[in-house]
This record gives sequence, C-alpha cells and structure tokens, in this order.
Amino acid sequence: MEHEARSERQLWVEDDRARRRMPDPVRTAAVRAVMITSVTLVLAVVAFFSSVTGSWLAFPVTVGAVVSTVVATWSVLDIWITRQVWRQRNGVVSEPSSTARPPLRAKREESRADTASLSEAA
Repeated sequence: MEHEARSERQLWVEDDRARRRMPDPVRTAAVRAVMITSVTLVLAVVAFFSSVTGSWLAFPVTVGAVVSTVVATWSVLDIWITRQVWRQRNGVVSEPSSTARPPLRAKREESRADTASLSEAA
C-alpha cells in the first residue's frame, strides 16, 4: 500500500506563476560577475595555501587576489547598475503607491466644484 501511495505523488510540480526572464544585458552582467567571483575565490584559496606553505608564489598570488577582489566587487555592482539603466531606457511602468498624493489638477477641480456649489446655493 505504501508503494501505491508513493507512485501517486508527483516527482516534479510545475510552478503556476512563472518568473519573468532577466533582460539580456542584466543576464550577461550576472554571468560575468559569477565567473569573476569564482576566479577570485580560487585565487584566494591558492593565496592562502601558498602562504601557509611558505611558497614564493604567496606574494604575487595575494596581490592578484586583492586586485581580483576589487574587480569582483565592481562586477557585482555592475549588475545593479545595468539593471537600473535597462529599467530607465525601456520604460518600466510605475504606478503610484497608495500613499501617493492625488494629482494637483484633481484638487483644483474639486475646489472649483465646491466654490461653484457654494455660489449657486447663495
């Protein structure tokens, strides 16, 4: 019986709400950042082990790891910058939040309607 209960469950369940795909420039920036970060981590591990063993490679690899850390930080920031630039250029629709003030034109029309109704009543 337990075997029958297991076979009824699905191994893979599709998500009803699909996530939208990242824009191409943002995706390429993200891939670039992951590759640079992985190289930086490899350099950091090599620098650590060469320092522990007292190898002559310790100093050059450590300098390379520090430079690579700066480059990796910039590449991660590049993802955010590229995303913001893409949003500005391709016109993301923005809707006002519930706390946004009503437009000034609507306020003027309401005040004019109020003054008109007061003048008609008098």
